[in-house]
Amino acid sequence: MTLCIGVIGTGMIGRDHTRRIQNVIAGAEVTALSDVNRDSARAVQADLAPTAEIFDDGRALIASDLVGAILVCSWGGTHEEYVLAAIEASKPVFCEKPLATTAEGARRIVEAEAKHGTRLVQVGFMRRYDAGYRMLKRAIEEETGAPLMVHAAHRNPAVPEQYVTPMAIHDTLIHEIDVLRWLLDDDYVSAQVVFPRRSPHAHAALADPQIVLLETAKGVRIDVEVFVNCRYGYDIQCEVVGEEGLARLPDPMSVAVRRNAQARNPVLTDWKDRFVESYDIELADFVAAAKCGTASGPSAWDGYVAAVTSDACVKAQETGAVEPIELPTRPALYD
Repeated sequence: MTLCIGVIGTGMIGRDHTRRIQNVIAGAEVTALSDVNRDSARAVQADLAPTAEIFDDGRALIASDLVGAILVCSWGGTHEEYVLAAIEASKPVFCEKPLATTAEGARRIVEAEAKHGTRLVQVGFMRRYDAGYRMLKRAIEEETGAPLMVHAAHRNPAVPEQYVTPMAIHDTLIHEIDVLRWLLDDDYVSAQVVFPRRSPHAHAALADPQIVLLETAKGVRIDVEVFVNCRYGYDIQCEVVGEEGLARLPDPMSVAVRRNAQARNPVLTDWKDRFVESYDIELADFVAAAKCGTASGPSAWDGYVAAVTSDACVKAQETGAVEPIELPTRPALYD
């Protein structure tokens, strides 16, 4: 059986996911496209999905009999509406982060899915599918003993002028928020943000770098350096200190070169290159579950927890205080 997928949002990630479905993943086909910029949808149709029908509206795409599952890759403000519509139509939906732009919006999605009674939503937290993070999780479970501390870093070479201080949480740290919670099998209880000396490459509306301090329910202390103008490359680091040992996320595989009296390893500069295989695996996971009428991987609850945690971190940016992170009881659907 071929899963017929509709893609809402044909910008950079929507185009890339369309390519992935058409050319990389078996068992699925893009049969419908929608974008507020119809020319963008036409370009993706011409390049990647010539038989796909173009819809003027995402809701019409979701309702169409041409579509059995949906990818929501449009701008974040539309995610809640489209995910809720997919749940109402009983169609599996893959939603790129954020699940919603507010924690309240994410909560509404959780409530709708719990009322439906079947998992239909997968959130695009691709790091859970990264080979390095999976090896790190096994090491935590089998080698290091119970985690005590985590030291992590998320570094980008540069960001555009419109990138401002809260985006360091909502657009950048959001991936650490999800993957560290998954690594530790733990929830957060507080957040604090401190600001070192500002990099000269940061503009007036961006405090860069930042250090985010998180505490979990089990007492693990986490520090994450967010440095989005580090200049030298795209660099993701994570080190977990346990009762019996230490485990570190491996760097992406590369060829070490010795030449001209130097030994060097290349550093990636693009996040798409760093996690390209993770994107392939996460969408293959979505396709496999959607064929059975359900969803797998990061859930709507995970998206909601990330939204609540993000809001607390942004508040901590503003206050400088330790801000509590409080969650309601998790619905049984997500146990």
